[in-house]
Amino acid sequence: MARVSDPTVPAPYPVGLRLAGRRVVVVGGGHVAQRRVPPLLAAGADVVVVSPEVTPALEGMSSELTLVLRRFEEDDLDDTWYAIAATDDSEVNALVLRAADERRIFCVRADDARTASAWTPASGRHGSVTVAVLGNREPRQSAALRDDILEALRDGRLSTTGALDRSPGVVLVGGGPGDPDLVTVAARHALASADVVVTDRLAPRALLDELGPDVELVDVTKLPRGRAAQQDEINRVLVDRARAGKRVVRFKGGDGFVFGRGFEEVLACREAGVPVTVVPGLPSPVSVPGRVGIPVTHRGVAHDFTVVSGHLAPGHPDSLVSWESLAGLTGTLVLMMAVQNAAAIAAELVRHGRDPRTPVAVICDGTMPGERTVLATLGSLGDRIVEDDVRPPAIIVVGDVVSLALPVEDTP
Repeated sequence: MARVSDPTVPAPYPVGLRLAGRRVVVVGGGHVAQRRVPPLLAAGADVVVVSPEVTPALEGMSSELTLVLRRFEEDDLDDTWYAIAATDDSEVNALVLRAADERRIFCVRADDARTASAWTPASGRHGSVTVAVLGNREPRQSAALRDDILEALRDGRLSTTGALDRSPGVVLVGGGPGDPDLVTVAARHALASADVVVTDRLAPRALLDELGPDVELVDVTKLPRGRAAQQDEINRVLVDRARAGKRVVRFKGGDGFVFGRGFEEVLACREAGVPVTVVPGLPSPVSVPGRVGIPVTHRGVAHDFTVVSGHLAPGHPDSLVSWESLAGLTGTLVLMMAVQNAAAIAAELVRHGRDPRTPVAVICDGTMPGERTVLATLGSLGDRIVEDDVRPPAIIVVGDVVSLALPVEDTP
């Protein structure tokens, strides 16, 4: 807890309120209340919002709190533990504060902190630690300092030893599409807690340099049509290291449950009696097209999108994909692991009725420094992949949404 000093105001006494199951009254239904309510709900408080009108967002939370759609009455604070006066009427806020003082209830006053009996700190979480900063009526300064502290905790400049779960077991972490800035906070926490990191080439590589020198790194890369770690061996490594008392992070690109064999690893851990948790990642089939400005859905253009694995060619005996059915859809197709079989897939879709002029975008190394986008149509896709020397990893987007972001005249 940090405090920016102001000699004209007595220093506040910092304390952490445990509000689970306790009544908290927020008076006001505007944007200030909209910001204050979610943390109260996250703390488990029994939140009551009193206001003649509320924002649509607060109305949308009605199943999680109690809305009292009228002006504040002093009796609203009966049996209350904590109050927030957040209206745009100073007289109403003063009335709330006075009623709270009479009942010995601590009260935040959004419009005049000098008179309030409590202040709301700028707060955030890192692992199991809550960081709260109180500046004497300097909310922007407080927020900036909070952000600096959290950033230092996340990038290791401040020790996180006591803030992270280091219990033995396996954590399956989705690393997103590749850019380390697109990794979730939960993923960073997991990496910082690891004794062992089991990773492949599609996980954000830059984050591996941030691992401590004592962290064991196990490479289980699978190269297309090349060297590939077997899934049974990966499962064995996860289980063996966890049984040895290690905290094992399985770090992979995208989301582990989207063509990442993540659930196979969950099952292996469960069968071995090893604790296993999952940290979802930003799925590449949506985030990579989004990064280059291609929406996978758009009103009046595509009401559905389908993500398909193209690692097996149409007609392969092990394929579970009905290409004929996909050809009949009018929405967007997002093809993963399909570079090798792209020409055959395009031909199959056209054969079953998809227009050969359908726009296609091939996004290579999405979100990475070498990112590039190759434009084609279904009819020209095979040739363009050869001409532009497209290599994995690449995501292929098929559908009219491509021409929304990339002009039709640019599409062969």
